Amino acid sequence: MNTLRPYKFNPIFKQVLWGGNRLAEFKSIDVAMEQVGETWEISGLPGHETTVAGGDDDGLTVSQLIERHGARLVGARIFEQYGTTFPLLFKFIDARHDLSVQVHPDDELAMRLHGALGKTEMWYVIDALPHSRIISGLNRGLTAEEFAHMTQAHTLATVLASREVQAGDVFFLPPGRIHSIGAGVLLAEVQQASDITYRVYDYDRVDSNGRLRELHTELAVQAIDYTPGDSFVGSTARQNEAHTPLVQCEAFNTTLEKIDGERLLTFPNDDFAVMMCVDGSCQLIGDDGHATSLSRGETVLIAAEVKHLITRGCATLLATVPS
Repeated sequence: MNTLRPYKFNPIFKQVLWGGNRLAEFKSIDVAMEQVGETWEISGLPGHETTVAGGDDDGLTVSQLIERHGARLVGARIFEQYGTTFPLLFKFIDARHDLSVQVHPDDELAMRLHGALGKTEMWYVIDALPHSRIISGLNRGLTAEEFAHMTQAHTLATVLASREVQAGDVFFLPPGRIHSIGAGVLLAEVQQASDITYRVYDYDRVDSNGRLRELHTELAVQAIDYTPGDSFVGSTARQNEAHTPLVQCEAFNTTLEKIDGERLLTFPNDDFAVMMCVDGSCQLIGDDGHATSLSRGETVLIAAEVKHLITRGCATLLATVPS
């Protein structure tokens, strides 16, 4: 039986009120769509499943792919825990305008209210226009009553922690951490497979029908971490290490891998891995000599049964495995 080769998927393009036009250029593809705010690179969420692009499994959804290959693809531990559900979600995001200020529930609250996973996520800033900002956390402690009052009084912005960002900045956003991506930021997102978002402030913007966008204040009150805190992990802008740990949490472990020439990447755990190329290009070469190209804006799924790959080229990769 041949070892499973790296999988590419057909991304899903999400047109949103705040979206821009940089993702097509970033991914070097010709897509005539305006206000594309997100590309979902690998998703197994029902109704939003990406499909395999090419190879013997061409056209299969993520869940169908897991059903066909099982533990060979995702690993025995993940297959036993999640079955054909893919536990993570990978995106590229282009914010032409400010995103709404929002918060996500943890697993317990999300399961109790929605029968779904909560949402832990991280951001890696790929590019940022001058003075672009990210909101993450509160600059002082609040009570639930103060939060509810400030949302009604439109004064919530006064207690939000924010910072200017640049390429290479990393943010970790646990459930409960209030946050927003500011205009001019292009980033990669790694998150739990969840689409539950509680919107708490949206700058009084209206949708395409002229209506104010819905807020979820009552739900958000239950989810928010009211202690002060910032999600900024650090900057990788001036580091030249081949391997840099970024975020390790209960949902995933993400590192930054720099390829310059030829390098061996090893996968010692019995779990799948996902590579997002945020700059440059390289080849991933398996034991059978087959080379999979990986260029800026592309994402690949590495099967759990793959224990090492030779990489050749010049690229910067976000590498993620489930925790």
